Amino acid sequence: MAQSAFIKLVEGSSISSLTLEELKDALLSYKEQLAQTGRQLGWDYARAAFPYTIETRAEGENRWFYLKGIDSLYRYIVLGLGSESREDQSIPYVQAVLPDDSTHGDKCKANELCKHLGRKWKAELHLFNGRVMYYNPRK
Repeated sequence: MAQSAFIKLVEGSSISSLTLEELKDALLSYKEQLAQTGRQLGWDYARAAFPYTIETRAEGENRWFYLKGIDSLYRYIVLGLGSESREDQSIPYVQAVLPDDSTHGDKCKANELCKHLGRKWKAELHLFNGRVMYYNPRK
């Protein structure tokens, strides 16, 4: 059975909505940060830290895309957008899905990626194991 994690853009988050293109840009920015770290260290850290290519399919256009692993340790992570109703307001979220054939490496990288995006956007992160991390300022 597939597992999901959610990055919810709640009140207090640094952004209030998100498009698929903005999500892809955030991933490319993350990949560039990793590449810069690699240049400073003198090795190909970006390939080890983000071993995926961004792929789209016709049936998922404007709703989701997936990260395809570039070696045998990593297979797929699916990322999509959605919203939920909470207390008469719409809460947009990013959903990270690990398909049934995902590897343990995919789960580790998805957790890393979700934590990075949650911290960047000051969001509420619901992890694969059901725990919640609050990066947003709460009262």
